[in-house]
Amino acid sequence: MQRPYNFSAGPAAMPEEVLAQAADEMLNWPDASGKRCGMGVMEMSHRGKEFLSIYTQAEADLRELLAVPSNFRILFMQGGGLAENAIVPLNLSALRSGPAARGHADFVLTGSWSQKSHAEAGRYSHTHIAASSKADGYTCIPGAASWHINAEASYVHICSNETINGVEFQTLPDLKALGSQAELVVDFSSHVASRSVDWSRVGLAFGGAQKNLGPAGLTLVVVREDLLGHALSICPSAFNYQTVADNQSMYNTPPTYSIYMAGLIFQWLKRQGGVAAIEEQNRAKAELLYQAIDSSGLYVNRVQADCRSRMNVPFFLRNEALNDAFLSGARDAGLLQLKGHKSVGGMRASLYNAMPLKGVQALVSYMQEFERTHG
Repeated sequence: MQRPYNFSAGPAAMPEEVLAQAADEMLNWPDASGKRCGMGVMEMSHRGKEFLSIYTQAEADLRELLAVPSNFRILFMQGGGLAENAIVPLNLSALRSGPAARGHADFVLTGSWSQKSHAEAGRYSHTHIAASSKADGYTCIPGAASWHINAEASYVHICSNETINGVEFQTLPDLKALGSQAELVVDFSSHVASRSVDWSRVGLAFGGAQKNLGPAGLTLVVVREDLLGHALSICPSAFNYQTVADNQSMYNTPPTYSIYMAGLIFQWLKRQGGVAAIEEQNRAKAELLYQAIDSSGLYVNRVQADCRSRMNVPFFLRNEALNDAFLSGARDAGLLQLKGHKSVGGMRASLYNAMPLKGVQALVSYMQEFERTHG
């Protein structure tokens, strides 16, 4: 029986074969040789040999998938992207001012999540808006050449994919080419592992796992080693990147089951051909859906074409009185979680790595039939 297609923005759909493997291993996890250990992953000590083998493999697979250079540390943390909105300035805003003083951080506002990041960082640092597309309804990304970066900024924060507004950086900005000494901090929560990363332009990237990497509970931080050890004196020990790195992400008990699930997804991604192969699939899925919207008389996407997200596609019915009928019919057709975020309304289809092309084809077919009968 075909499972429904889940277009949720997060927590999001996971590959069916990964869920089946986790179900098989729930009560009795097998090691690499197939020998069962008598425990489920949730029951394991995070310092026992069984879980340490899971952790080590997951970290190695992720480093390979994302081509993370050797001078970057991979940290498995908790709290999601919202917690990192505080943890990043606690660790990096004092790169220039020293640990006792409030440092400076710049923000490029391209949607709801970068707005939240800016607001939270203001509790721990002096913040400055380098650029904003708010006046355009967050339907575009200001060109990097137009950014006004504070000369005192320790870092510039961007959200490289905005799940609510549906805008995505197609390339990461090169701050050095702009004449800035600031580090680039990237919230890549909603498109991590969906496309390659140019690490030469990045100082730190972070993301919650619950969109492309697994269940909620795990937060990934990839940070260049020379940026460790600069935390504000008020930074809690469990949030200090240096402390987390020194303890291999086990200063406190890590989210063991979420790490295990993420590790299964890393292995699944490798079986698909890695990030390069999955990026081509994501491009095909997004092009199919955007083409259906653009060729329609009923649906509209308001994002500038060169900034459109491959992961999160918001669209609106020109006759919004039909919204409830559209959603009801979609549920009956096995197309779930298509209602747009409450702050913007309309519809939203999230096309994360686990969404197969067949799911997008089913959505497009439904949209075309709905327009035929209601347009």
